[in-house]
Amino acid sequence: MTSVQFYHNASNPLALACELLGNAHRGGRRAIVLCPDAEQARQLDRQLWTSPPGDFIPHVLNGSPLAAETPVVIGIAGEADWPHTDLLLNFAPEFPTACERFRMVVEIVGPTEAERVPARERWKRYKQEKFPLKAFDAERRIAL
Repeated sequence: MTSVQFYHNASNPLALACELLGNAHRGGRRAIVLCPDAEQARQLDRQLWTSPPGDFIPHVLNGSPLAAETPVVIGIAGEADWPHTDLLLNFAPEFPTACERFRMVVEIVGPTEAERVPARERWKRYKQEKFPLKAFDAERRIAL
């Protein structure tokens, strides 16, 4: 069954995403990153070229001819054709469709109320659908 991890209070969600994706890549995992819009997808794409320092994380935007061969694929909410089903990192405010296809879903929640409110709704939905849930404080690096 798909497990779900929430990282709350992330002061820099994109930096945390780069760190988690780096860890996943070093561990041999393949990841899909679901962004709410093309602008955030471009921002993450740029940040993955330089972060973490000295470490390259191979990535492409969804729809690239290399997507099936690339460990990290960045896409937009609403897209449905994903080349990997290992790890889904969700930045979109909506509950990710077909998330049960993935081994793990990671939700990164920023510190603002505008980010927390939809995250609470996603948490409730995951819980209602009986996904195993874990929560972490992203800044203090502790389980909640």
